[in-house]
Amino acid sequence: MGQRTGSADLPLHGGRVPEWLAGRMARLGRVIVEAIMLHYGRPELLRRLAHPFSFQSLGAVMGMDWHSSGITTSVIGALRRGLADAEWELGIHVCGGRGRHSRRTPAELLAVGERVGLDGARLGEHSRLVAKVDSAAVQDGFELYLHGFIVADDGSWAVVQQGMNPARRQARRLHGGRAPAVPRVRRHDGDGPRAAADVATGARAVAARPGAAPAPAAAGRPARPAGGEPPT
Repeated sequence: MGQRTGSADLPLHGGRVPEWLAGRMARLGRVIVEAIMLHYGRPELLRRLAHPFSFQSLGAVMGMDWHSSGITTSVIGALRRGLADAEWELGIHVCGGRGRHSRRTPAELLAVGERVGLDGARLGEHSRLVAKVDSAAVQDGFELYLHGFIVADDGSWAVVQQGMNPARRQARRLHGGRAPAVPRVRRHDGDGPRAAADVATGARAVAARPGAAPAPAAAGRPARPAGGEPPT
């Protein structure tokens, strides 16, 4: 079981982002994920997704810069679309989502586990427990309608959930995760052998893509990124 890492209250809005914006968010989200993995590795990517401020900033950079409940569904949906054909290379899998997609999370985790050698059933149990705790014990009047579960090939994960309270016209986003087995990577020039190995893994995955730019020289610390509903 993971630990709670934060929450954010947002105005509850309906509607969807236009298709042209959803497509741009998917493409840009993929590039940002690859950049974070290249410079910092998978642990830092999961840490940022599990932090409410970093997640909010990611959505703004991707193009959803409204203070709205839609930023959560838009970012999760865009990452699902953008990473769909690269998840096995990068070792990052975005499962679940809004509505019916959230109910498919256990089956998606089983499929990931069978392919990469993880205990998919146990991951599914983590997913169900987190959803149950947030809906029954934490949400306090907010009914869950989104459950995003992002898992890495090493078994570490981050969870992003959101509930709504129509009477208050408010949404609440909850974040959590399980710490990875390797230490957090703060500098792309390495914090030790295990951190360097994780960065190298991400770099190899990104560089393996056709047309990928070569990895930059490890000469300094790169800048940290600043921190409607998508079509279903």
